[in-house]
Amino acid sequence: MPLPTAFRAVLWMSGAVVSFSTMAIAVRELKPMDPFQILFWRTGIAFIIVLALLPRSGLATLRTQRLGLHFLRNAVHMGGQYCWIYALGALSLATVFAIEFTMPVWTAILAAFLLGERMTRPRLIMLALGVIGVLLILRPGALPVEFAAFVMLLGSLCYAAQFIATKRLTSSESAMAVLFWMQIIQSPISLALALPSWLWPVGAQWAWVVAIGCFSFFAHYCITRALQMGDATLVIPIDFLRLPFIAVIGALFYAEPFDPMVFVGAIVIFSGTYYSLSRESRR
Repeated sequence: MPLPTAFRAVLWMSGAVVSFSTMAIAVRELKPMDPFQILFWRTGIAFIIVLALLPRSGLATLRTQRLGLHFLRNAVHMGGQYCWIYALGALSLATVFAIEFTMPVWTAILAAFLLGERMTRPRLIMLALGVIGVLLILRPGALPVEFAAFVMLLGSLCYAAQFIATKRLTSSESAMAVLFWMQIIQSPISLALALPSWLWPVGAQWAWVVAIGCFSFFAHYCITRALQMGDATLVIPIDFLRLPFIAVIGALFYAEPFDPMVFVGAIVIFSGTYYSLSRESRR
């Protein structure tokens, strides 16, 4: 008996939650490496997976007439990934994931400026709650705000910019083309930037190198499948489970202290995002 579509969407999104969390752990385990080297292994392993799947989709799916937009998308995506990796080495896992949840807020702002989309009342509420949530997490004045927190905010902005670029690309490009050009562009650039401080993985690090590449591909595939099967208002709340999941991992394996305000701030950010999504879906 086939599973209900909504339940399958939840399962796919749960796969994305596990994948992103595994990637974060892999970054921690590869911490002595330069962030650009970790980026190279991530894109290189994912590129092998894309090439393995290419015979099924065919070369015709890779054609593009928007190479410039591909380069722009991947430039900001690499910037976001670098910020994410840097922040994971300096902040608690839960704090990084909580700040990352501001991406929908940045997306709404950039969409208004770049795509001419209206800044509706639900989006303004999402923006306001996003700012409040970040203030609750960082508590400037009460706590010293670490530089890595600002780096992660910049990373979330980069993720939002690449999301909008992806939205533009997928209007005329296949998903396989977006993934293929992503690896083609990012692999040589990240390799060139990683060579000056190159360190070969040793021992168990090889397993984490393979893990970060495989789970990077799997995470994006899971999100795509989840959104194909379920509405965003069903799928996005599952993504929020990343926070308690990674907080438990941080506490058990990295002795990271539990900060209730990180959860409070993340819930405020998520509430604004979910409210905006639900209102937009009704419209």
